[in-house]
Amino acid sequence: MISVEEALAHVLALAKPLPTEEIPLAQAAGRVLAAPVVAGRDQPPFAASAMDGYAIADADPQPGARYRVIGESGAGHGFSGTLNPGQAVRIFTGAPVPSGGKRVIIQEDVTRTSDEIRLDVRLDTGLHIRPAGADFTVGDQLSAPRCLRPTDLALIAAMNSATVTVHRRPRVALIATGDELVMPGETPGPDQIIASNTFALKAMAESVGAEGRMLPIAADQEAALQEVLHLAQDADLIVTVGGASVGDHDLVGKVAENMGLDRAFYKVAMRPGKPLMAGRLGGSAMLGLPGNPVSSIVCGHIFMLPMLRAMQGLPAQPPAHARAELTCDLGPNGARAHYMRSRLSPGTGLPRITPFERQDSALLTILTEADALLLRPVGDGPRKAGEVVEYLPLQPAAG
Repeated sequence: MISVEEALAHVLALAKPLPTEEIPLAQAAGRVLAAPVVAGRDQPPFAASAMDGYAIADADPQPGARYRVIGESGAGHGFSGTLNPGQAVRIFTGAPVPSGGKRVIIQEDVTRTSDEIRLDVRLDTGLHIRPAGADFTVGDQLSAPRCLRPTDLALIAAMNSATVTVHRRPRVALIATGDELVMPGETPGPDQIIASNTFALKAMAESVGAEGRMLPIAADQEAALQEVLHLAQDADLIVTVGGASVGDHDLVGKVAENMGLDRAFYKVAMRPGKPLMAGRLGGSAMLGLPGNPVSSIVCGHIFMLPMLRAMQGLPAQPPAHARAELTCDLGPNGARAHYMRSRLSPGTGLPRITPFERQDSALLTILTEADALLLRPVGDGPRKAGEVVEYLPLQPAAG
């Protein structure tokens, strides 16, 4: 067996960044930017009013001063003339400040009579003018790589870029294996169960920008598994579920090696998830996950998601851990890293973390209730309530 850290290094070495493509900005949410976006204009492109009010040519006007209103400046239709002392231009938020304008008096501090305004006794002290280029200037960049958020798209649009260069989405082929499996909605035989793991793994892959494709269940026959693996040849990542152990019916490693798999490792010192393998099959990276539901999903968080992020040009690194305060005593851990399903709760400073009593790797209900995996390192000693421990956050449900 190898350590989780060694296994992660192997799988990340398999996850090379995919080629890039240029796509419309409107389709770029959640994609990974592969090349910087360069601003083609200043923002704002002119000195703009930050408030509704009146632009004047005096930077330090006196309370009670009077000004003649000579025009109006609105968003999209500025005032073309020049402001001189004693004059004012009605102006609205976002509109260009007229030439000669040095300050905007907010409308709440003005009394207007016909074409004349009088400043109130108590004036707001702000200039209320946004200088040209206050947000960004021509040549400023939005750096890459980065996963594009809605606010990034707004910035890119303001930079006047209609397209972006992103890494191609990884194509993930998901293969459940085993005679015991049938798809949801089918009627299982007396010795069969419903295939569930690939549904979670597909959703997880898509949550980080990949394209997930579930292939037919592969029966416990070499020919059947080989046929399904052939269907996955165009995938960037092949993920098999089950059949990666050493039993008589665990055929994934044998069949894949007969097809040319260059195996990186087999077995990891962790629980849940000891029977795990990875390698390269043709042009595809391959990850063989355990068949137990919790084991496969936990391994998906620890290994599959970092691979998919790296394939999109993000840093090739382990999933980020966080820290929390333990709420109960725990005994010593053994020779395998243990990822314990746990629940987080608010604390003073750090959150509090409570592992579930039942940690059986077949219990999906517990995993559904968990929002964290408490990490017990190899050989970790006894832990007392109140100690600070590390955990892996689980992805929150959408909605």
